[in-house]
Amino acid sequence: MKILMFTVRDDEESAIREWAKQNGVKVDMNQIELTADTVKLLKSYDGLVIQQRTRIADPSIFAALREYGIRQISTRTAGYDMIDKEMAAAYGLAVTNVPAYSPNSVAELAVTQTMRLIRNLPQFEAREEQQDFRWSGLMAREIRSLTVGVIGAGRIGGTVARLFKGLGANVIANDIVERDELKDILTYVSKEELLKQSDIVTLHVPLLDSTVSLIDEPALALMKPDAFLINASRGPVVDVHTLIRALQDKKIAGAALDTLPGEEKFFNVDLRGKELPSEALKMLRAMPNVLITPHIGFYTNLAVKNMVEISLNDVMSILKTGQSEHQVNQIMAEER
Repeated sequence: MKILMFTVRDDEESAIREWAKQNGVKVDMNQIELTADTVKLLKSYDGLVIQQRTRIADPSIFAALREYGIRQISTRTAGYDMIDKEMAAAYGLAVTNVPAYSPNSVAELAVTQTMRLIRNLPQFEAREEQQDFRWSGLMAREIRSLTVGVIGAGRIGGTVARLFKGLGANVIANDIVERDELKDILTYVSKEELLKQSDIVTLHVPLLDSTVSLIDEPALALMKPDAFLINASRGPVVDVHTLIRALQDKKIAGAALDTLPGEEKFFNVDLRGKELPSEALKMLRAMPNVLITPHIGFYTNLAVKNMVEISLNDVMSILKTGQSEHQVNQIMAEER
């Protein structure tokens, strides 16, 4: 068995080599994305793993994979919207993702950013840069005095709820699935009630047609003027231009954003000395009550190891059994 992994970072290599040694599988790596031009690299391989933002929707890519005998595309990320999974299925290719690499990695970032916002740390840091060490006007709130609203209480959102509950917060949630194991930690409410009641609204939903612009103008209008929005899910879940207007008009108190629409143009890119390619990013960075992080929620030692191992396990499972518990598309028997 031979597997090729695309777009491998330096910090992933040790986990890849460890997995390959433990499983007796040859795993090769490169630092490029899977495209119509690079798909030919898979001619002598049995499986592949990707991690990229560039869309994979060119029929020639899927046709080439089928010609080479490849049966799957495994992404070592939770999101899989970069792959046209229906087109993949039409060519007999299973698509898998890593739905729960380490829930704590994203959850802990959401808590960290919340702490920074409610303690007014960005404003204190800005004052200190000017040698102004006064604290007037920047009284903080304690977590135990707040209601935290979790939209999307799955593996990550459920972990967020547990962490905030442990800190003494009142936790409410909205999800299409109400999990019994969380009902001693949180109270399920409608999305509208959550937005009205919450001092912190934290988003942990996948990117689907139904979640694009989940936080839009009507949603923001329901939030308290002293509430904060945390987005550690996917950029398009928030209508960013509407959010900017709400922040400018002081309709909400601030935001922490680990993901933004069009982030592939600037996140994890060295833009020192260059013009930023996003007007929205420029405007948000200029706001003292907004925290921007470059999609680092996943970026911890345990999460990176889990993403590597789970994605490679999925490849091996499909090659050996034709199935994986993390498959996100359906392939008809005749397509296999």
